[in-house]
Order: sequence, then structure tokens, then C-alpha cells
Amino acid sequence: MSENEAAPSLAAPSLAALGWQAFFAEQCEPDEAGLVPARVATVHRARMTAIATTGPIRLVLPVHARTGDFTVGDWVLVEPGSDLLVRRLERRTVLARRTEGGTSPQAAGANIDTLFIVTSCNADFNAARLERYLALVNESGAEPVILLTKADLAEDVEAYREQAAALQRGLAVVVVNPRAADAAVALQPWCGEGRTVALVGSSGVGKSTLVNALAGHVDGEPQQTGEIREHDAKGRHTTTARSLHAIAGGGWVIDTPGMRTLHVSDAAGGLETLFAEITELAPSCRFRDCTHEHEPGCAVQAAVASGAIDPERLARWRKLGAENKAKTPSPSGARGKRR
Repeated sequence: MSENEAAPSLAAPSLAALGWQAFFAEQCEPDEAGLVPARVATVHRARMTAIATTGPIRLVLPVHARTGDFTVGDWVLVEPGSDLLVRRLERRTVLARRTEGGTSPQAAGANIDTLFIVTSCNADFNAARLERYLALVNESGAEPVILLTKADLAEDVEAYREQAAALQRGLAVVVVNPRAADAAVALQPWCGEGRTVALVGSSGVGKSTLVNALAGHVDGEPQQTGEIREHDAKGRHTTTARSLHAIAGGGWVIDTPGMRTLHVSDAAGGLETLFAEITELAPSCRFRDCTHEHEPGCAVQAAVASGAIDPERLARWRKLGAENKAKTPSPSGARGKRR
């Protein structure tokens, strides 16, 4: 796209329809009453677009502003007439992850209500990887929902559903065919007016096709989707950028690229929610610093012995906890020393 490209072709919605809530209104100062709230729709290396009640706009960035400090779904205050970005409002939720060697987490989407974790009923389905996504989503503050695609390739779809539902207490699991005419109907409970959803998952599981189904092509060209290599069920030529799309009938959807690597870091709270059956038993252990491995009086090991907790589940909890601790930098003290 050229530097002179227009912002996405989207109808002008109301603030409430865009996802504006009291949480954002309360952050606006009295002297900012003349500024216009807008929602970031696309973020590129040197340019950004947003949607306001007047329609799509091309944001003018202030001197020294970095597009890396913003992400799709952010709310910003804009100077009317000039479209100059003044400041970003605090995020209600944020999907972020730390890349290998990264100094800080990278935001992949903000102010998301529901995150659909998309996986398929074939070789892509992996309980351990889904747990990584769930920890990430839990930490973001959004509601996780698992979507199972390619059910026509599975001999026992219910087995996949049961495995997915067992990963976290109260987790919603939906079987959906992205190419079916009623695909959007199955996801409607999470896609009402003013609601924002996003999709994460491996490449080739149908995320972009689901975005097309939700958007109904109301905001321009459909997302490009890739073919599937038969030998490993992986996709190619899929989404490489993040963008905000209007959902036909209300709401918004953020498409995200497939994640090749998914490190768990900065996600202690997300892991507690994911492994609630373990973390809730920990206070009952005899020792406060129990590792749940060999200590006497361990309530978690007792639950494993009784069959209440799957030993493989405990092993994955231990692995993810250790990874999160190792990959989450400690706060720096004086002279940059790690505490």
C-alpha cells in the first residue's frame, strides 16, 4: 500500500457501537472535551488509521511518536480538523506476548472482549499448545473461547470437544465450519454491537476464513486465505498484518497473524486461572513453598493419587510455570541490577 492510501472503507458508527465504554470516558480530562475519540484500525511501520464517529481517518502522528506504542483496537484522542493524534487512552484489556530476546511484551490487540482460540480437529490439535494460548488470553483480561474447525476430517468430534473443554474450568468450546453459511451465527453470542473479538491460533486453521464469515465483506476485500498442505495440514499465504473489521450486524473483529512460536511469560495470573484446580489446592499443602513433587502433606499430590488431577496436567503446569518464571524479566533495581 502507498503512503497516500486511504483509511479502511468503513461506515461511520456511534461511539458505543465502536466499543466506547465508561472506562474510556472516565480517562478524558475536562480540557480534552474538544478532542475526538477514535479507534485504531490499522498500524503500519510509519502510518496508522482509525475509525471515529465521522468515519475512517488517516492519523497524523506527532513528532517522535512510535507506531510500535500502539496496536489495533486502541482508543486514541484526536485533534479535530488536523487528525493529529494527541494521546492513547489506557487499555481495558490487551493481548501481548514477549518474543524471543524481546525486552518487553508486544501488543497484538487491545480492548478485546472475547478471544477465539482457533484449532482444527486434525494434527493441529495439541492440548499443551492450547494451554499456552489460554494462559496468554487469561492474562489479557479477555474471555477465551475455543473454536474447533475441520470437524469433517475427524472421526470423533466429541472427543476433541471434551479434551478442549477439560483444559480450563468454565471454558466455552464451539465446533464451527468457517466456510458454512451459518458460521457467523454460531459466534453471535460473543459478537453483539460494540463488542470486540479477536482470533488467534496456528496458521492454516481457518482464522481468516472466519474473519470473512464474521465481516461479511462489509468493510472491503476479504482476507486472503491460503491453501492447506495435505501432508501436515499447515496453511500458507495467510494473514501477515493485524486489522480491525466491522462485523455484519454489529461488533468488531481483529485478525491476527499465526504465531509460529508462543513463549509463556508475564502470565502468572493467566496460569493461575488456567490451572485453577492446582492453584486452589496449594494453600492446603503442609509447606507454604511446596513444589508439589515429593514433599509430605502435599494436597496436590494427594489429588493426583486419588485421580482428581491428571499427572500429565500437573507436569504441564510445572513446565509452564518454570518457563514463565525464566522468561519474565525481574524488575530492575539500582544501576539496572535484577531484583
